[in-house]
Amino acid sequence: MSRDYDTWFVTGCSTGFGRSLAEHLLDTGHRVAVTARDTGRISDLSERGDALILPLDVTDPGSVQAAVERAEEHFGGIDVLVNNAGIGYFAAVEESEEAAVRRLFEVNFHGVSRTIHAVLPGMRRRGKGFIVNLTSIGGLAGFTAVGYYSATKFAVEGLSESLRHEVEPLGINVMLVEPSAFRTAWAGSSQESPIVIDDYDATAGAARRAYHASVGRQAGDPDRAARAVVAAVHSPRPPLHLLLGNEAYDTAMAKLSALRAEFEAWESTTHAADFPESGGQA
Repeated sequence: MSRDYDTWFVTGCSTGFGRSLAEHLLDTGHRVAVTARDTGRISDLSERGDALILPLDVTDPGSVQAAVERAEEHFGGIDVLVNNAGIGYFAAVEESEEAAVRRLFEVNFHGVSRTIHAVLPGMRRRGKGFIVNLTSIGGLAGFTAVGYYSATKFAVEGLSESLRHEVEPLGINVMLVEPSAFRTAWAGSSQESPIVIDDYDATAGAARRAYHASVGRQAGDPDRAARAVVAAVHSPRPPLHLLLGNEAYDTAMAKLSALRAEFEAWESTTHAADFPESGGQA
């Protein structure tokens, strides 16, 4: 195992991806700051390896700063940050409640931003680091009933791409992990709008029902995903976009094909929007 990225800080370790990732890291000799809002749900991991169990609420700036400082003090620095903590929300766009949408962005986008801001000073001082942001295939393509959830993931994608340009010259890498449906608690624990508009029953309504029916039957294996993420971080040339799952790959490739076809169909209109090359106005 490469020792370049030995010490990890992982958010949202109670269940799902975060739990699987923390277990795999500890089992393979990494040092891990294992975090969750309720540390009682992760306390058993302290017996598994070199784990530092920390309380963390990504919506609380003081909690984020305190957890990062404690991890840096304990381990001497953080090599890899994994932003995994997140929540879901099922509703058509028109059915969505403003308070729930704001909460969604507070956790899924601002929570990611807070941890990035907290770890970057230490990574810059050491001249190395790796930031891994878990988004979703819903961060590359929109789906019915999760419009605002996808919006939070699209936002993290844009932030991460810009961040990579800024920090790569400083020795810091950034990677987006974009899974499709995995056998985690996400679908079963996601909030859902009580507002139901009949006109959306065949689209968002059908998607809501499908999400509920998928619980425990999703194709993706969180343990395999954890191994894939760690292998990608330690690889000689880590990707910016790491798709996980057959559905993620198929969806992403279909989106690429659709974008290319649309861009090419409207190419002449696109070019005609600039001033003529002579500099004059048409």
